[in-house]
Amino acid sequence: MSTLYEPTIFSKIIDREIPADIIYEDEKCIVIKDINPKARIHLLVIPKKAIPTLFNLKPEDKDLMGHMMLLLPQLAESQGLKGFRTQINTGEAGGQEVFHIHIHLLGN
Repeated sequence: MSTLYEPTIFSKIIDREIPADIIYEDEKCIVIKDINPKARIHLLVIPKKAIPTLFNLKPEDKDLMGHMMLLLPQLAESQGLKGFRTQINTGEAGGQEVFHIHIHLLGN
């Protein structure tokens, strides 16, 4: 995977340099279980394109982000959830720890 940004733990997972519990994968994104879950089900939906934060999104990223949003209810249903929360932390002040956009999907 080529990137304009420094490799993150997520890009290393995507490149299979670091193991992870992969729930789903397609050509645009990968979904893994969070290693420090905050709910019974806590998944991370991660684009394969390395984009550090929402501040770095470009108009050409709208299809990628739409793809990830449409995937969320499918993932929730596959995990047996009747409802769920999503969270995107943006920037250090917003609680972001890994600077590669990702969506948290949480449910009990």
